[in-house]
Amino acid sequence: MDVGSGGGAPGIPLASALPDRDVTLLEANGRKCAFLREAARAFPNVTVVQSRAEEQETDRFGVAVAKALAAPPVAAEWCLPLVADAAVVGRVSERLGGAPAEETPGLLVLRKLEPTPTGFPRRPGVAKRRPLA
Repeated sequence: MDVGSGGGAPGIPLASALPDRDVTLLEANGRKCAFLREAARAFPNVTVVQSRAEEQETDRFGVAVAKALAAPPVAAEWCLPLVADAAVVGRVSERLGGAPAEETPGLLVLRKLEPTPTGFPRRPGVAKRRPLA
């Protein structure tokens, strides 16, 4: 799942590089979704969903990616609950069932270790107004 897909990066390049994997592009903005649907026509493994991360079923996807989505603790709350495989920046990851963050150049990798606790992600807008860290 590419959360907050916007213009389609990194979701569309991932779909191109991994044609045997299903890629979901999640975007709340209707105009951006229209663009993504048009761009995704060339990729049978891409699905575009117009919605917010907080409204998605938890523990469903193998991987969640985001580029410039939000501050790391907020992005972690929006992305990590979507990941099915059993780090926020610090303690947020542990609250959401994750491991300490692994930093590589240009990336922050959060691995999910446990199921998402009840109540996460919080209602739309709450994570941004009241981050966990």
